[in-house]
Amino acid sequence: MSDPDFVPQTLVKTHEAFLRSACDQLGYEDKVGDLLLMASREIGLQLPLRKDDGSIAVFEAFRVQHHNSRGPYKGGLRFHQTMDMDDARGLACLMSLKTALVDIPLGGAKGGINCDPHALTARELESLTRKFVEKIHRNIGPNLDIPAPDVGTNAQIMAWIADEYSKIYGYSPGVVTGKPIVTGGSLGREEATGRGVGVVMADYARSTGKALENSSVAIQGFGNVGIHAAAYLSELGMKIVAVSDSHGGVFNENGLPVTALIDHKSREGKVAGAPETVTLDNHLLLELECDYLIPAALGSVINEANAPRLRAGCVVEAANGPVTSKADAILAERAIPVIPDILANAGGVIVSYFEWVQNLQRVSWTQEEIRHRMHQKLSEASEDVMAICGGEKCSMREAAYRISTARLKEAFFSAGF
Repeated sequence: MSDPDFVPQTLVKTHEAFLRSACDQLGYEDKVGDLLLMASREIGLQLPLRKDDGSIAVFEAFRVQHHNSRGPYKGGLRFHQTMDMDDARGLACLMSLKTALVDIPLGGAKGGINCDPHALTARELESLTRKFVEKIHRNIGPNLDIPAPDVGTNAQIMAWIADEYSKIYGYSPGVVTGKPIVTGGSLGREEATGRGVGVVMADYARSTGKALENSSVAIQGFGNVGIHAAAYLSELGMKIVAVSDSHGGVFNENGLPVTALIDHKSREGKVAGAPETVTLDNHLLLELECDYLIPAALGSVINEANAPRLRAGCVVEAANGPVTSKADAILAERAIPVIPDILANAGGVIVSYFEWVQNLQRVSWTQEEIRHRMHQKLSEASEDVMAICGGEKCSMREAAYRISTARLKEAFFSAGF
């Protein structure tokens, strides 16, 4: 059982620890780590909203622009009641490292609004989104900072942002990615993060000589990423034995009926009660015996309190920062490999990059072309990481952070400061 009084390590502390460790391994002086962790700009906003009942609510909003020496700032917008500046700092740094690892010409940013989008009406949510653009439009743009969907946001919210921004600057679909297809979105964007998780897992399996077929998988988080990961892994012949969302989890040791489960989630808004399943508590899913554990929800869910009880053969970070640095050390001691987030979930930002390129060039690529390009980019990054792992006998996280930190430092110092 989890300790209700336990407070896990914050995202910003987790990524700071990983980046500083990479700097040490690369032989950089401490001041280099300080510079790479330092954000270029931090923006805090107050957003007043007239609610449908006539009352007035004020919401806090945040945007951290971390580094743009490799390209415009890029990162998601999170609408969640735990969102704060500290989370934005950690996630923005993570995005800089992620874009560097997969070698796309973008920097890192993150932000969002501290709110519960499910507690807002459709009109309230749209008004709040447009108010956010009204306040931040001077600090975003196709060549400056390009937001994207994250937890609590979706294609519709991106469409509202693009529309509000375009009222000021003229038609500008490239201001955000993750838009609906009809407003300049890209084919393959919705599936990209989840499908990319499967691509990286297949690369890992090939590098280690392990067969994916019939391997058991548990997925914590069954939103967009978890759903598309489950669908693609099922196509690859893997056995999804457990999934969970914020309402609870389900389990079937022989493998869940993935298509029926996705249909049930679409109808009911939760996985609980799906056919051919038994109920499973969320915290027990993380400790389930399985070949692959995929945390695909929020950060810090695997920490020093539960890491000693994990029984997975491999942890795949589909979420951002789901394993704290303290938990990472425990898993390393227990010889449980971790495929880090900056590699495992990078399919999303790669296809976001493709959407941005299509918007700038006013062209459209086919889904097959986008999948091929994404698979190629991810596999190149995977090969780089696995080569360092094999050659220097280090973890996948250490290898990934060495590559991304070195690229970020080179660009930062080459540009001058």
